[in-house]
Amino acid sequence: MLRSMTGFGSAAGQVEGVSYVVEIRSVNNRYLKLSCKLPDFLAAAESDIEALVRHRVQRGTLTVSVQMKLPEDRAAGRINTTVLKSYIDQLRTLDVGNPMCRVDLATLVALPGVCEPPSFEGLVDSTREGLLALVAQAVEALAAMRRKEGDNTKADLLGNCDEIEKHLAAIAEVSPQVVVDYHERLATRVAELTRAGKVKIDEDLRAREVALFADRCDIAEEMTRLRAHVGQFRQTGDSPEPAGRKLDFIAQEMLREANTIASKANNAEIGRHVVDIKTAIDRIKEQVQNVE
Repeated sequence: MLRSMTGFGSAAGQVEGVSYVVEIRSVNNRYLKLSCKLPDFLAAAESDIEALVRHRVQRGTLTVSVQMKLPEDRAAGRINTTVLKSYIDQLRTLDVGNPMCRVDLATLVALPGVCEPPSFEGLVDSTREGLLALVAQAVEALAAMRRKEGDNTKADLLGNCDEIEKHLAAIAEVSPQVVVDYHERLATRVAELTRAGKVKIDEDLRAREVALFADRCDIAEEMTRLRAHVGQFRQTGDSPEPAGRKLDFIAQEMLREANTIASKANNAEIGRHVVDIKTAIDRIKEQVQNVE
């Protein structure tokens, strides 16, 4: 089963009256790179969230963001009346009759220490399990999207494998004729030279030259290896384990064999088939960069 490295998953719910929204985004990366964007008070839960995500995902750049909304009875800040009274007592010592000394309530509340943010005491412990359950739901939604995109990628990859095998079959039909054509060209050339120079060429020498050429342009071994690589590629694509790196390596080996066939074949028609094979391999190499 192939899985894409790009995807998105989200989950939302209430835990102990606190509304949470969890979103996970994933893009390509050769390794696993994970970052969490959490409210400050949730910093203690970051390691648990990372462990949960890493257990399900092996590759990709992932961003986990958590947004929260407190219940109304806890959302309001607290006015520290002791601090406010201290400010008021100090202001009373001033000349309040001076027009420059006008102070309104909004100004007093904005003074340092007067308005305290809502208390999150105990909130992490009381909502940890529920929050992690929402993270797990978001990861599952991400995994489902990655699997769906992976199925589409796999269909494209297998289509390119079919293309490679089709051209290999065409090369297999043409390659035996290469040596025959060379033998005929050599015989024609030797006949022309012997007639012009009245020189006789040893038939054994000509046979050895043809044998050497046949050995140099023999591509049977490379074709066998390329077919084997294609078969291994298909088998790896059906593995339940993450296969992106292995598929990338196999594609490199496929390209190596295709290049060797092109350099040894010494035939224009085979060369055209090899160009089509290399084009399919390039498409494969591009696609596997998106596979986990």
